[in-house]
Amino acid sequence: MRERTKPLEEDGPALQTLIDDMIETMHAADGIGLAAPQVGRTERVFVVDLSELRSDLMEHGEFLPEQPMVFLNPEILAESDEVEEFEEGCLSIPDIREYVNRPGSILVRFRDRNWEQHELRIDGMLARVVQHEYDHLEGVLFVDRISAFRRRLLKRRLREIADGNVDAEYAVASGALNP
Repeated sequence: MRERTKPLEEDGPALQTLIDDMIETMHAADGIGLAAPQVGRTERVFVVDLSELRSDLMEHGEFLPEQPMVFLNPEILAESDEVEEFEEGCLSIPDIREYVNRPGSILVRFRDRNWEQHELRIDGMLARVVQHEYDHLEGVLFVDRISAFRRRLLKRRLREIADGNVDAEYAVASGALNP
């Protein structure tokens, strides 16, 4: 999970199977996003599904495209200067939640599962989840974005997770964190 992923060259049945499997895995783990490195893959792909949050997000005026969303070869082209703090967690780091600062709005270019290219300006929760999953493609974890002091406080627990000493309702790859 610390390696930068490789761009996808083309669409095909194997990619479509990977996408379907990732969406199924994300839903089975009650997640709202999942990146290829989290399932031991090296492709630049992640999936997002905020369907369960739709009514809350719409109540706060947030735009939410059709879900789930598939991001193939994503690139963050621009970020707002405005930074927002929000508590994040990660399926790969169970039971740890920390406040992370991220730009409140981003412009992202990506291909969808039909290999069509999009540029989309997003904000709010969707922007946060996209940035979190994009970080996975870059070999970055959300705990890398917290203060050194907070990381030191979590070091023992992160080491336990990295060593596979974790109690989660889904499989968590051991040895991937390198805290």
